[in-house]
Amino acid sequence: MFSHYAFTGISRRHLHLLVAELRPAWWAAREGRLHTRRGGHRRRVAGAGRRPRLRFTDRLALTLAHLRLGVPHEALTVAFGVDRSTVTRAIGQVRPLLAGRGCALATGIRLRTLADVFAYAAAEGVTLRVDATEVRVRRPRAGRAGRKAFVSGKLKQNTIKATIVSDEHGSTLFAGGCRPGRMHDTTAARVEGIDALLDAYPQVKVLVDAGYQGVAKDHPEQVSAPPLKLRPGAAHARQVQWETERSEQSSRRIPVEHAIAELKWWRQLQRFTGRREVLPETIAAVAGLVSDRMITW
Repeated sequence: MFSHYAFTGISRRHLHLLVAELRPAWWAAREGRLHTRRGGHRRRVAGAGRRPRLRFTDRLALTLAHLRLGVPHEALTVAFGVDRSTVTRAIGQVRPLLAGRGCALATGIRLRTLADVFAYAAAEGVTLRVDATEVRVRRPRAGRAGRKAFVSGKLKQNTIKATIVSDEHGSTLFAGGCRPGRMHDTTAARVEGIDALLDAYPQVKVLVDAGYQGVAKDHPEQVSAPPLKLRPGAAHARQVQWETERSEQSSRRIPVEHAIAELKWWRQLQRFTGRREVLPETIAAVAGLVSDRMITW
């Protein structure tokens, strides 16, 4: 039942191919944990001993249901007939495997870092679209240092921001660079190394929104941001020109908004109720799944 598209968000063919891709890595990690717990050697031959309570296919399906619909661990416990700790452990083991896949291209190549994205854009002549999205998270405990850092100036709620990069078709090329919601987009771009990558790849063009005006000012030949707001009382002709320029830039940049909307289709990225440290991994896992549509499954 949980292998259905309504629960996993992907087709059954896509699910079967994911199982074939990720199962060897999961078994290898399991064997590594057994060796670590037993002093570096197994007491039994590989394959002997108690079988896992859940098959890998079930582990993957319940992880996808958790990401897609936000199904609570307790509900998954009832559905699969196992302990809650088994469900929690299964999600904790499968989610990193999904996150490590990276974003897929039509050629089958996967991009895992911003450096990969800029190298791809330079080689293929792709104009990148860069934007940030905010995910609501639980408020840190009272008295904790840096508690206010998560309060978004835009949403007035506790959030974590992530940088999203897409191409002209709205295909997700990168989703990551997570930081507290209070950090400005321009500051984040510099911290994440986008400034340095623009210097390293002078032929790469980037379209951004008004939040990246500082980056556009530093790289006027590469980064295109919306024109600055006019002062009150500007001439009518200048206002018309400003609206035209702003609309043209927005229409060229809009594919990244579509990419963000596709990510937000997954419930865990609408409001994240888990530990904040796990959110970057969750975003990477969903981005990899969403980007798989570039491949003919």
